[in-house]
Amino acid sequence: MTYTPHPERYQQMIYRRSGRSGLQLPAISLGLWHNFGDATRVDNSRDLLRHAFDRGITHFDLANNYGPPPGSAEENFGRILHQDFRPFRDELIISTKAGYTMWPGPYGDWGSRKYLISSLDQSLKRMGLDYVDIFYHHRPDPNTPLEETMQALDHVVRQGKALYAAISNYPADLAAEAIAILRSLGTPCLIHQPRYSLFERTPEQGLLETLGNNGVGCIAFSPLAGGVLTDRYLQGIPEDSRAASGSQFLREDQLTSEKMAKVRQLNEIAQQRGQKLAQLALQWVLRDSRVTSVLIGASKTAQIDDAVEMLQQAEFSEAELAAIEAVLV
Repeated sequence: MTYTPHPERYQQMIYRRSGRSGLQLPAISLGLWHNFGDATRVDNSRDLLRHAFDRGITHFDLANNYGPPPGSAEENFGRILHQDFRPFRDELIISTKAGYTMWPGPYGDWGSRKYLISSLDQSLKRMGLDYVDIFYHHRPDPNTPLEETMQALDHVVRQGKALYAAISNYPADLAAEAIAILRSLGTPCLIHQPRYSLFERTPEQGLLETLGNNGVGCIAFSPLAGGVLTDRYLQGIPEDSRAASGSQFLREDQLTSEKMAKVRQLNEIAQQRGQKLAQLALQWVLRDSRVTSVLIGASKTAQIDDAVEMLQQAEFSEAELAAIEAVLV
């Protein structure tokens, strides 16, 4: 059946400008880190992408190594893109990244010019695209000169293979250097993607200030702390959960009694506000005007609905923010 998107999709979403650029991103973006690899039913992946776009989510975030296996998320996304979204390509922001291991040998990892350009060429082929909107260096490379890595990002933008350059997982000091190099090359850094949540506050230690001062956007990944900041684990660890499966992204030993006590306290604050814990967690990250968007993962369309509906809920009062902070101390 031919896909026809919801005619009022843009009335359901809030769009925020990425730093001082001309690009606006949806406050909620969909990450394809999980649930889009070969182990996932393609029909479910298609339903998630369609539903997200119907709710005004125009930004789909990938990386070369997303799957499993690595590369499969891009391949599956590319098939769905060309079957369902081809007429709407200019309404979409598609991002991908390179920086983690993708193939054997010295040229399939980290941040050399050789690796980044080769990886983007492979990503474009997997997705069947001429260009991506945003191309990230996925993590700092301690053994490649930062100038070389940033020159590679500048190069692919000038080639037209990416519209914007970006970085991810860079600490504040290195981010400042990368931003300065890109600016000197004439290809400004559009956005930085750090891990940021109620339980991961590192970006507050200089990174958000650096981004704000330089007019660079911020898009937070893992804003729900791998699912901990949802109602999934409030009553224990379900057998079919990520933590119970031995996932490298959320281990059972990370769900300590102390952390879960905090989760339950945060859930009480959320209930007093008439919202779900996940909604509170997303809204807390978005409370900072320097944060352009939050990346959510989803396995069910209801999770997308919850995130989008959060945007219509009341802003935090000073008392509520203080209560949240008191839990996290």
